[in-house]
Amino acid sequence: MNILEIRNLLSTIVFTNDTLVEILKSDIKNINEKIMRMVKNEELVRIKRGIYCLGQKYRQNEPNPINVANLLYTPSYISFEYALSYYGMIPERVDEITSATMKHPKLFSTPLGRYSYRKISTNAYSIGIDWHYNEKDGGRLIATPEKALCDKIRYDRGIGRMSQEEMRAYLEHDLRLDGLEKLDGELIRSIAIAYRSQNLRTLATLIAKRNFNG
Repeated sequence: MNILEIRNLLSTIVFTNDTLVEILKSDIKNINEKIMRMVKNEELVRIKRGIYCLGQKYRQNEPNPINVANLLYTPSYISFEYALSYYGMIPERVDEITSATMKHPKLFSTPLGRYSYRKISTNAYSIGIDWHYNEKDGGRLIATPEKALCDKIRYDRGIGRMSQEEMRAYLEHDLRLDGLEKLDGELIRSIAIAYRSQNLRTLATLIAKRNFNG
């Protein structure tokens, strides 16, 4: 079975070793050797042990960084700076794909880019996560805009406890955030309670007041 035949049988752009085994098991005796040979020939790209995508010449679509991030380290969801950039809330382009996890922090440097994972509170983990699905990419987990901002504030080591005026300045001048008026104050308050964070309570109050310009 050649790489084009394999490509036609793949249901997603990023896939696991188990997927390759299912495709190859009826045709190839030494599957691991076949996979290693395909990687050497640049027919496959090994993103991490057990996770692959097609080589550049054989891709019909580029891998979605969010799907890659979800697969590299589980459980996790996209958050922090990358999610804020994804939603157009911060002006900077973010190259490192940032995720939240309940496990130990991790950093992966892969052929598809850098993927970092920050450990967050178990109590707050499941609040404010969206599940997106399409046939090309499969399913992926990403923080809502509210959760991405809360994660960023909660784990920003450069800030202490902030007043409303300090929080407003931080949002407008440090983060240069856009779209604050669209955020759900009640969701932020629920996340603040789960995190037991006074700064996030302050954020929720500001959002409820729509009080961003003095």
